[in-house]
Amino acid sequence: MPATMTNRRAPGLSGQEIDQLGVVKLIGNTPLVHMHRLSAHLGLPANIQLLLKAEWVNPGGSIKDRTALAIIRDAVDRGRLGHGQTLLDSTSGNTGIAYAMLGAALNLPVTLVVPASASDERKRTLAAYGANLVFSDPFEGSDGAIRLVREMVARVGDDVFFADQYNNPANVGAHVGSTGPEILRQSRGQITHFVAALGTTGTIIGAGSFLKQETGSQIIAVQPDEEFHGIEGLKHLPTAIVPGIFDPAVPDEIVGIGTEDAFAYARLLATTEGLFAGSSTGANVAATARLGASLAELGEPAVIVAIGCDGGSRYLTTGLWDR
Repeated sequence: MPATMTNRRAPGLSGQEIDQLGVVKLIGNTPLVHMHRLSAHLGLPANIQLLLKAEWVNPGGSIKDRTALAIIRDAVDRGRLGHGQTLLDSTSGNTGIAYAMLGAALNLPVTLVVPASASDERKRTLAAYGANLVFSDPFEGSDGAIRLVREMVARVGDDVFFADQYNNPANVGAHVGSTGPEILRQSRGQITHFVAALGTTGTIIGAGSFLKQETGSQIIAVQPDEEFHGIEGLKHLPTAIVPGIFDPAVPDEIVGIGTEDAFAYARLLATTEGLFAGSSTGANVAATARLGASLAELGEPAVIVAIGCDGGSRYLTTGLWDR
């Protein structure tokens, strides 16, 4: 077990100290962008509005900055995490980067179990922040990382803070408290449909439940259309370890998107809108385009908001940008 996984019993950490960090002040309040040119390319009528929540603008480069901040803040408020104490979790990359970023700013050692198949960009970013990395089987994806971190937690017990993003209610709370209200405000309450991919499921359950309650919006969850896929960070729930925070009552529909479609729409987003986003965003945009076309056939107006999970530069060494 790495030496950094020992609880140093360091002085306490306060929520006020977290709030004063410059990097924390940069998290959230991300733009909600109209995809006018993409809509025109798809031949959608003017009464079908497609919007994208540009979460790669967060300082850690993804929507998971919100998740990591909420989990750390909740743990500090409950006295479970202090200066120098090690944070441990499994991650496909983005939440880990956010943990590592905040850990560096707070003097919190961070140990992460990451699938060896994660992109080189993610691995190098984690290392740049000083995170201690443990690699799991590349062929088992995020589920393999979950299984390995559970084995590690069973050995170290209370000597670390196990953030447990897949089962931690603070993950959902991050999006009830920030993502959902931002979308409601930025769309001026006009949102009719919300589209978000299934990874930890915190975004769709948190923001989705908030928007459904406040506006009656339809909540569309996106997953890969098969078990073996190339969309990093996403789960095909029928064949995966289902996160404990997932509430099947929140999504009104779960749609499957193929890897090639996710890649194609990420590329289309770049060439029509100039928005450089990753494959999970591509999956969300593909589902949004499909939804917009079906509503247009029915003659129904819509304001569809999709989540832009992270930026495209995180996938330069993957097949996403190969032509």
